[in-house]
Amino acid sequence: MPQAIADRMSVHLGDITALDVDVIVNAANEHLLAGGGVCGAIHRAAGPELETACRRIGHCPTGGAVLTAGFQLKARHVVHAVGPVWWGGKVGEAELLASCYRSSLELAAGIEAGGVAFPAISTGVFGYPAAQAAEEAVATAWAWLESHPWPRSVIFCCFDPATAELHRAGLAWVTDT
Repeated sequence: MPQAIADRMSVHLGDITALDVDVIVNAANEHLLAGGGVCGAIHRAAGPELETACRRIGHCPTGGAVLTAGFQLKARHVVHAVGPVWWGGKVGEAELLASCYRSSLELAAGIEAGGVAFPAISTGVFGYPAAQAAEEAVATAWAWLESHPWPRSVIFCCFDPATAELHRAGLAWVTDT
């Protein structure tokens, strides 16, 4: 069974907005407004309709996620996941990060997504340590895939080689345990 789950997970180095998957995940803020980093890139690539859709939704709590269309993206849908700001690990950041990954996977499963691509949520301006975030992301996705058929695959789409290597190390660790 572990190898079957490992076969459903991969790491991709590149631009998440260019992926042709059912769902890409946006590292969103609670107000769902376009920001910098991956959030800004997704909003720019999707076009102004994404901002309109997000304004209609209005808010998403930390640890949660909401679903919109992908508009001008190759991806049919965008899940906007709100990860935590890092406060030194003292205010439940790990559980909130895991929660936003689970919420995203639940939304993707609800539309029977074949593939879902995640960025490294909370590791940019939110300051979450990249190594800890990668471990939490991989462990949460692995646990989800153990008991759910959807999504069929999870891609950790990393913008830089160092982050990609952290996710590869996380995948190697869960595969070996």
